[in-house]
Amino acid sequence: MSFKALLLDNVDPACAQVFKERGVETHIPGKLSDEELKQEISKYDAVVLRSGTTITKELLKHADKLKVIGRAGVGVDNIDIPAATAKGILVMNTPDGNTISTAEHTCGMILALSRNIPQSVARVKGGGWDRKSFMGTEVHGKKLGIVGLGKIGSEVALRMKAFGMDVYAYDPFTTKDHAGSLGVELMDLNELLSTVDYLSVHTPLTDKTRGIISVENSDQMKKGMRLVNCARGGIYKEEDLPKLIEDGTIAGVALDVYTTEPPTPEIYKVLENPAVICTPHLGASTEEAQEKVAVQIANQISDALENKNYKGSLNGKSISLLTNKEVKPYVELAEKLGKVTGQIMPDNTNSFSFEYTGDSSKFADILTDGILKGMLSESVSESLNLINARHFAKERGMNIRETTSSNGKMYKDLITIELGDDAPYKKMSAAVFGPNDYRIVEIDGYGIELRLEGDILMYQNQDKPGMLASVAGSLAAKNINIGALSLGRAGKGTKAITAVIIDKQLTNDEFKEICKIDGVQNVKYISLS
Repeated sequence: MSFKALLLDNVDPACAQVFKERGVETHIPGKLSDEELKQEISKYDAVVLRSGTTITKELLKHADKLKVIGRAGVGVDNIDIPAATAKGILVMNTPDGNTISTAEHTCGMILALSRNIPQSVARVKGGGWDRKSFMGTEVHGKKLGIVGLGKIGSEVALRMKAFGMDVYAYDPFTTKDHAGSLGVELMDLNELLSTVDYLSVHTPLTDKTRGIISVENSDQMKKGMRLVNCARGGIYKEEDLPKLIEDGTIAGVALDVYTTEPPTPEIYKVLENPAVICTPHLGASTEEAQEKVAVQIANQISDALENKNYKGSLNGKSISLLTNKEVKPYVELAEKLGKVTGQIMPDNTNSFSFEYTGDSSKFADILTDGILKGMLSESVSESLNLINARHFAKERGMNIRETTSSNGKMYKDLITIELGDDAPYKKMSAAVFGPNDYRIVEIDGYGIELRLEGDILMYQNQDKPGMLASVAGSLAAKNINIGALSLGRAGKGTKAITAVIIDKQLTNDEFKEICKIDGVQNVKYISLS
């Protein structure tokens, strides 16, 4: 069978060459209007694109032959993956293709920021000289902080250690062994901000990473820090940067990414500051990276069309799940339980036990993928999925033990996660109660019935009168309503575990107030909304 591929967005010519060698016919049009693309896409088995084309649900209505969409790069924000999945179309990307290019660009930005290279270039080209105005600083002997020690963060660490920097990192999902192999010391985020001279971020933009540098937390930062962002716009609060520069909190900023691209007039005003250097999202813009991702995506698509391999697929298992009504609820339960675990487990935990009983034991492999996807959802980029979750877990040094049993206990079909003796919450079991009804039924031997939905406040307390009233009163004072309550205890007057579902997301200040309540300990805030 012969296949046809449509190559868009000026993808590197190496892509067409690989397709030719694999027997796939290609067409490389010029710029297409939306209407032209709707007519054209109906003719092809595969589409390759970069960031210039958006694949929408409406466009996919015209793609009756389409089997595979391939992104020559990492980001898939411009592809409606749920719509493609519903239509049975495989979506692929090449998450490793730009690792070295982005790491090198980050290192270049660190050096350019340190030595005022862009500013001095502009001065000399403008006919000036004035060497004294561009006095720089050495990176040798300085402390570099990295937020996110995945592939790119790890490569940056290795390179900057060669420049003589001491490297520290915050990544609650990596292990001490992985960090140690790179010569990196792990810290919590507040300690990192108060310690390092340079900060570079390599994480996705999530609720937890948005605005980790802002006026609000400036008192936690070491004075004179230099910032670099080649990851995602918005991790640093852009509108706060001029104020932080003015008061001396930060000495300079290097940006390759922005909240809005191209930047808005408001962001351009920030970039006018002489202490800010900037590039137009060039992290992956090297000849080698573009050729590499073009070759990779062509081979991946060819393999998929020939039913040989589905490497790089973002929704391969999701497509199969659409026709398997039996497994889908267990996968959804696994992801939710994994997301809870990821938010309550101690930083840098590296050993986990997953147990599946009853009918869930038949799907152990994919359920482990689901748990890991949920656990890593706050620390891995948008390419995280059921296919590559184990890859990211292995990359971070996680050790997983899986056991199955056909016989359940009180509940026939259970998924259980054990986190080890050092965790404040060591063991959790959950079950499917009905359509879209997933509940934790046991925590550390305490019977509890907690629906996995919305925003949850969980804590341990002495089982005595007034404890719940104290927490409820604190929430009421902040106009936060309790939607549901679940409590488990070992016996009268002993210890208890309490979980309440609340009607809004907690701010950091609101959460801290709960933690201060006498008799309440190991407070955890979990957001599933």
